[in-house]
Amino acid sequence: MVSRAEPSLSGRWWWSIDRVILSALVALMVSGVVLLMAGGPPVAERLGLSTFHFVNRQAVYLVAAMTVFVGVSFLTPRQVRRLALLIFTVSLAMVVATLYLGVEVKGARRWLTLGPIGSIQPSEFLKPAFVVLAAWAFSEGSRRPDLPGTWIACLLRPATIAPLVLQPDFGQTMLVTLVWAGLFFVAGLHWFWVLGLGGAGAVGILTAYQLVPHVRARIERFMDKGSGDTFQIDTALESFAQGGWLGKGPGEGTVKRILPDAHTDFIFAVTAEEFGIVVCILLVMLFALIVLRALFVAQKAEDPFIRLAVTGLALLFGIQAAI
Repeated sequence: MVSRAEPSLSGRWWWSIDRVILSALVALMVSGVVLLMAGGPPVAERLGLSTFHFVNRQAVYLVAAMTVFVGVSFLTPRQVRRLALLIFTVSLAMVVATLYLGVEVKGARRWLTLGPIGSIQPSEFLKPAFVVLAAWAFSEGSRRPDLPGTWIACLLRPATIAPLVLQPDFGQTMLVTLVWAGLFFVAGLHWFWVLGLGGAGAVGILTAYQLVPHVRARIERFMDKGSGDTFQIDTALESFAQGGWLGKGPGEGTVKRILPDAHTDFIFAVTAEEFGIVVCILLVMLFALIVLRALFVAQKAEDPFIRLAVTGLALLFGIQAAI
């Protein structure tokens, strides 16, 4: 146990962070590795990889993520803003590079291969950096009316989503837009602009439905189960019925041998079948705890930048988890 009187750097760090959020994040990270041990091996074997290829890779990523997580927590708000600007610039350039150098998967170019590092999706780094920069711009606009902070925040959105649309990645485009809209609202801008933003979003969805076959197919499939192939969705939903409240037990599930992306898109279905609905509910509660706790922390913050940045990152985390 670290005492409040502990003068060391680690002691000051421990008492400056939100330990509720930290505990929930660690619980999710550990849960992710355990669940990947259930869903990853069958997929790895189908691809001719070692049995625990995805588990080992996830463990490496977790070490890197925790290192970055702890390192960033030592930074001041000023340093965070500078880091976000650097990451945004590099990530945006890499997202543009995917249009020419990216690996095409299912008709979209979203990944870059970087030698021994492997494939990365630059948009995953772009999103949090965008949130911090937008929060910075909105906060400066409210603090100093002589600066065009709000206009800069408004220009950041099209600059960010334009290359995402060209990939095409409409899921990430919608996610960025929703988070930006949340920041727009929290920043306290006039209701006229909030309603206008909602109308523009509706027009954007309608336009995408009319002009983009992929988007139209997704919407029609969601609205009408008989409009397309729903085998994967039906199989995933069936896993909840098969697992029941307590699940079949670790390693006893079959859905992971049927669905092609059991280690990623359908890991929740694997969880439901092998560990039960109770565990699924607990995982959802962990996500909800992180989001609600972050929003509570944001509400108490006196600095407008911190309030907006934490709110935006919480929305990004929560909406991404829901999707």
